[in-house]
Amino acid sequence: MDKKIRVGILFGGKSAEHEVSLQSAKNVYEALDREKFEPVLIGIDKSGRWLLNDKTRFLLNADDPKHISLNQDSRAVALTPQSGGLISGLADRRDEGAVDVVFPILHGPFGEDGTVQGLLKLADVPFVGTGVLASAAGMDKDVMKRLLRDGGVPIGRFAVIRSHESPPDYKTVTEKLGSPLFIKPSNMGSSVGISKAHSEEEYHAGLKEAFLYDRKIILEEFIQGRELECAVLGNEEPAASVPGEVISTHEFYSYNAKYLDENGAALEIPARLPPSVTAQVQSLAVKTYQVLDCEGLSRVDFFLRENGQLLVNEINTMPGFTRISMYPKLWEATGISYTDLITRLIDLAIARYEKERNLKTDYERGV
Repeated sequence: MDKKIRVGILFGGKSAEHEVSLQSAKNVYEALDREKFEPVLIGIDKSGRWLLNDKTRFLLNADDPKHISLNQDSRAVALTPQSGGLISGLADRRDEGAVDVVFPILHGPFGEDGTVQGLLKLADVPFVGTGVLASAAGMDKDVMKRLLRDGGVPIGRFAVIRSHESPPDYKTVTEKLGSPLFIKPSNMGSSVGISKAHSEEEYHAGLKEAFLYDRKIILEEFIQGRELECAVLGNEEPAASVPGEVISTHEFYSYNAKYLDENGAALEIPARLPPSVTAQVQSLAVKTYQVLDCEGLSRVDFFLRENGQLLVNEINTMPGFTRISMYPKLWEATGISYTDLITRLIDLAIARYEKERNLKTDYERGV
């Protein structure tokens, strides 16, 4: 029997999406094909400590999304460079073995923004998902939108405000973007810190809220239309899933609607679309993925206006893997089970790593 591949499931993290990551990790751990893979659970607490978790009780209140937490009664661990080895204990430096590949099921800053991806590249360990550049660009809504715009991808109107700048007055903003408008931290996901402003009072309250999470915020026009999402999978030849539609029962598709309220949104998969529109969504999802140089996986979110215009809202380079998350549900409807999806993602990570290993890193000088 072939040796099982040791998969480091890296989860938790320092971002405001810590609890979402815990839910995602729980599902990935439970669905991992045990015939092929051996899971190694590495939780990151909110202070940034890496903990090697006991498989029997790595989460507390695991079935309660509102109170789920990381079990911190675990050994601190560090990843050693150039080996993928795990070392615990500062004094005895206990060897915990090496991981063959890492699944960084981390959402938001310090996980989805290229920071962990850079660390894993330095450690010379294959990892699931996009690389440093695409992760960073996909996390920053300002940079992402500018790259998509220059790449010929249709997007909505937006403006950017930095914390050291005086924000434009409400009248100036609404003349450019209309009302209502969305206010978002530029580097945050899962609708954290996002508000919808219908008035000057809500506008200033929204600025204050968003600046709690980032030094740069983005203002977006409100786009009246259907909210569609499409999953993308692959490296050099990515494929798109069937599109799905989010029908939110909240004011907008908020954090609570996504992760806490099981009735917060209806997910219609596949979305009821004419075949031509389905094909357009899939084509534009793949184009968005390639413009941002993504690999592994991403989810692309769209607005479909009544006049048929399709606009890309954003890309999520490490979408949620919770039991109510859209990404795995889209692939399941396309014909790939949750377990097979995880296996494909790990295979893609290893394939990319093997190709990158063959690239030259030293310049051979002529004589």
